[in-house]
Amino acid sequence: MREKLREYFEQDLSLSKDVEEVVNAFEHVVIDKNDYLFNAGSTIDHYYILEEGFVRSFAIDTKGNDITTHFFSKGEIVIDWPAFFMHQKTSEYYQAMTKCSAWRLGFDRFQELFHSIADFREAGRTRLVGSYFVMKNRNIEMITKSAKERYETLFRQHPEVIKNASLKHIATLLGITDTSLSRIRKEMASGSVS
Repeated sequence: MREKLREYFEQDLSLSKDVEEVVNAFEHVVIDKNDYLFNAGSTIDHYYILEEGFVRSFAIDTKGNDITTHFFSKGEIVIDWPAFFMHQKTSEYYQAMTKCSAWRLGFDRFQELFHSIADFREAGRTRLVGSYFVMKNRNIEMITKSAKERYETLFRQHPEVIKNASLKHIATLLGITDTSLSRIRKEMASGSVS
């Protein structure tokens, strides 16, 4: 059952004993569709690696609308990086959009592994930096690309989002209305150029 998790860490950890120690630190959990992994205002004391399923994170804006901040799919870490590392409360909700199978690691055990296994520490740093680049690129694209270009990039790079997320959730991620997204999708389907 832990084989996929083992494969996940074998790319990062050079010693097999380290792989086993890390893999055995995780707890397998099943999350039902629509259940919350984290709620805004809660302290993040663990993170998940998705084995199967689809998760959406979102925040509530000043007008009470939920705005999608990220989607997570198979093989990704579901985490609020700053809240986890600073052991603080998150401002986002993380909700399973499908039934999920995941591996959960608690903060205290993470800290033990982080400080005792150099390869685990380096892999964690690499993933943290990677998530920063994703966030930075998304912020720049919101300024420099049209809504259609942002949707085309999402469509090309993350087809699992198009398959699993509602139009409303995709639209809020892209910073547009669902009506605008419907128009963009219709143009793409008909081959129109705007």
